[in-house]
Parts: sequence; structure tokens; C-alpha cells
Amino acid sequence: MGAQISLPESVRPLFRKLFGILYTGSGDDTIRKLSKDLGSPTKLISVGDVTTFHLLSSDIIPDVLIVDDRTKRGPASDRVVVGTKHKGFREISVDNPAGVITGDLIDAVGDAIASNCRVRIFVRGEEDLAAVPAMIMAPEGSAVLYGQPDQGVVLVQITESKKEEIRDLLAKIIEAQGHNKDTETIWRKLDGFKDHQG
Repeated sequence: MGAQISLPESVRPLFRKLFGILYTGSGDDTIRKLSKDLGSPTKLISVGDVTTFHLLSSDIIPDVLIVDDRTKRGPASDRVVVGTKHKGFREISVDNPAGVITGDLIDAVGDAIASNCRVRIFVRGEEDLAAVPAMIMAPEGSAVLYGQPDQGVVLVQITESKKEEIRDLLAKIIEAQGHNKDTETIWRKLDGFKDHQG
């Protein structure tokens, strides 16, 4: 599987805080509310099956979407699974266990963001942390959307200070784990350096 960092339970709550603006509600109504504030981002990145499904059904097509056919730890409905399979996306699949950020996931997100075509990343495992590398690697002026279970959708406008905030948070986690070859590889990947050995 290569390099990975895992989120100890103790730091999980840090990632439950809102990184952007929460638009409460469910379904297409929430998307309608947030679309007024979306503008035209450099890149629009959508994380999560239900969020992505409602974006697409509202005719807002992200540049990168990240899904795992699951919602709230259970299987997503057939309607949602089918609804996130949008023609016009190049498909990438990647393995990423729950509570972990793998180097492979970071590579997939980085490649998708750099790509000139729309990319659908399908995660075998769980994409609950995929917003983290997306927020660090997205160019300034981008927007990242992710679901907040039972509450709504969070819109994160990517600025230099937002990227720093997420990096600092990730640094705390890596500090808690102790530095090793894996954590160094992860940082290099997040900084845009390809790891060509694996």
C-alpha cells in the first residue's frame, strides 16, 4: 500500500470542526443555497457520495469528484451510486482504508487536480479524509465541498491561509505519530513531489 498516515481517535475531533461555511439542509435545496456563493472557482472539488450526487443532479459539474459508494459508514443507495457515475469523467480507483490518508490517495488527488479533464476518483475503502489533501493541493481560488453528516454541506474557499490551517492540523497529527519514512513521503507528495519508487 505504500506510505500512509492514520488518524488516531484522539485527533479525530479536530477534523470534525468546520473548515468552511456549513449550508444546512438536505439535497438539492442545500446545493441551491450554496451555489449562490460558489462563484466560478479555479477548480471545484466534491468529496462524498451524497454531496456529489446532489451537485450533479443540480447541474453543477465538479472538476474532481471523490466517492466511495458509501454514506455514513453504510452502503450508498443505488440511486446515489448510479447518480455519481457521470459521463465525461476519467475514472481513477485507489485503495484507502478508513481513518487513513494513503500516499496513493494523495497521488490520485494531485493528478486529478492537475488534469485538464474532469476526474472521478473512486476510493475502495473510505474517502472520509480525502478533503484534507484536496484542500492542501487545490490551487488558490478553488472550492472544496464535502458533506457534514446529518447537517448539510460545507463549502471551503481555498486561500493560502486556509491551506496553511490544514497543513498545521496535519502537522499535529504527524507529530503525534512521530516522524518516519512514511510521514516524510506523505509531506513530499502533498508538496507536489512525485515518489517514483513505488
